[in-house]
Amino acid sequence: MFCARINHFHRYGLAALAGLALGLAYPKFNLFWLAWFSPGLVLMLSLGQGGWTALRVGYLAGLVQFLVGFYWLLLIPNPAAAVAAWLLVGVLISLYIAAWAWACCRCFPIAGKFDKVAGHLPQLASQLLTVPWQRRALWTFTCACAWVAMEMGIARILNGFPYSLGVSQFKFLPLIQIASVTGVYGVSFIVVWTSVALACACSLAQTARPALPMFTRELAAPGVALAVVLLFGWVKLFIPETPGAGLKVALIQPGIPQTIIWDVNERTNRLHKLVQLSHQAMAHGADLLVWPEAALPENLVGRNRETQDLITALVRSNSVWMVFGGIDTAPRRGGEGGVYRFNAAFFIDPAGDLISRYFKRRLVIFGEYTPAVRWLPFLSHPSMPSGGLEPGRLPVHFQMTRPRARIAPLICFEDVFPHVARESVDEETDFLLNLTNNGWFGTSAAQWQHAADALFRAVENGVPLVRCTNNGLTCWMDAQGRMHEVYFPGSADIYQAGFKIVHVPLRTAWEKSHRTIYNHYGDLFGWICSGIVLASVAWSFRARQRKRAPF
Repeated sequence: MFCARINHFHRYGLAALAGLALGLAYPKFNLFWLAWFSPGLVLMLSLGQGGWTALRVGYLAGLVQFLVGFYWLLLIPNPAAAVAAWLLVGVLISLYIAAWAWACCRCFPIAGKFDKVAGHLPQLASQLLTVPWQRRALWTFTCACAWVAMEMGIARILNGFPYSLGVSQFKFLPLIQIASVTGVYGVSFIVVWTSVALACACSLAQTARPALPMFTRELAAPGVALAVVLLFGWVKLFIPETPGAGLKVALIQPGIPQTIIWDVNERTNRLHKLVQLSHQAMAHGADLLVWPEAALPENLVGRNRETQDLITALVRSNSVWMVFGGIDTAPRRGGEGGVYRFNAAFFIDPAGDLISRYFKRRLVIFGEYTPAVRWLPFLSHPSMPSGGLEPGRLPVHFQMTRPRARIAPLICFEDVFPHVARESVDEETDFLLNLTNNGWFGTSAAQWQHAADALFRAVENGVPLVRCTNNGLTCWMDAQGRMHEVYFPGSADIYQAGFKIVHVPLRTAWEKSHRTIYNHYGDLFGWICSGIVLASVAWSFRARQRKRAPF
């Protein structure tokens, strides 16, 4: 593609370049167009080199991608933990990209003939030409399915750390509407399918003349699919919205530095800052007041009279509903002694009564819990006694009356898991509400990446999503994936302390009776793609065994 012969130095250098391009496709860099070229380049560097080379090329590309994309992990206040987390995440998740490259090369129709290709791209192109274009088209399709299967695994194994390629396209509104059918995985599928087909066409163009018919034929299938997806998106975007009732929400962003957020001496200052900002916000009027994740100091909720009195006075004086984050506890069962600790969201009515609470279900590994800590107690962090936090079991809904609204709460990074958010949205849900704290990562790309990923939950489920953060991107997204109230009034800064008054539309009866396909069927598309890949790999093994059979 770049030269007639690629030696090992060039091969791995280009793999690292492809990984860098993938990392730069995400916010804040926002070079989203790079995502349309990089996956295909990784595969063209892997074909014809044997399984181990494919693994190494894919792993190197993935390692560079994730080390660049997750640079913000280095900003965690504890330097040793920051470096360890950054390296651990990069080293582990890169295995998925390596597996993807290996599986795709394994499924190539003439993979067994590629051992003699070495680094000569004209030879590679010549052998590609021996494969009927229909089979090449099927292979590029299978490669896209394999990428989706890989992302499904990332979101589920080891408690999940999803990083979908489709998120890089969050500003491409016509394209991302397909998420209402397939989830974000459908966006990744289209990008990777196009990328691999384009890379295949570029390789073939070195020996096939004229080149234009080759490009047209190789890109026909993904091109038609992309056109259909864009047409669907444009139609969906231009359907006029039915105006309905709205909810006025006050979002408080206290901007508390992570270095002092658990400081015992700062508890009173934190609480009074939240109350002060809330009074300023309520001067504008609101139906619902929201504080972010872990807004209250640990173990004060329901046990500290001063805290209860301040919150009760706040909601009663303003006749407002309230949602806020904090730590909750419950006695351990079976006479074990001690308490369970939960990362919780609390729901208060205008009379000041606690009427519901939600416990975070998806915890951050090594941040909120440590695996096997009961058997390996030295792994426990001093700030997380008894192994840290316990996960919640079920989704919960907060039901407002006068005005009537049904809210589905999520905490922290739960809004980046498609299947977790979907479980929280039923037919009557008006919007998702995420309480989070991105103060761990300073003024980095973490806030933007988190918000870009979260907006897909709105598109997938056909409901708005409201985010309230300690320090980051406090805003709301509509059901088409548009971000609203991104910046504070008169400022281009998202990180400052302050408040925002947002008007969130409530779903009409018609909208509630017409669920999105994704909300109704979940990750059906992803599971189908996973099944196609398993079948393709199994077929590949069977074909190789037949070739080796003596008769």
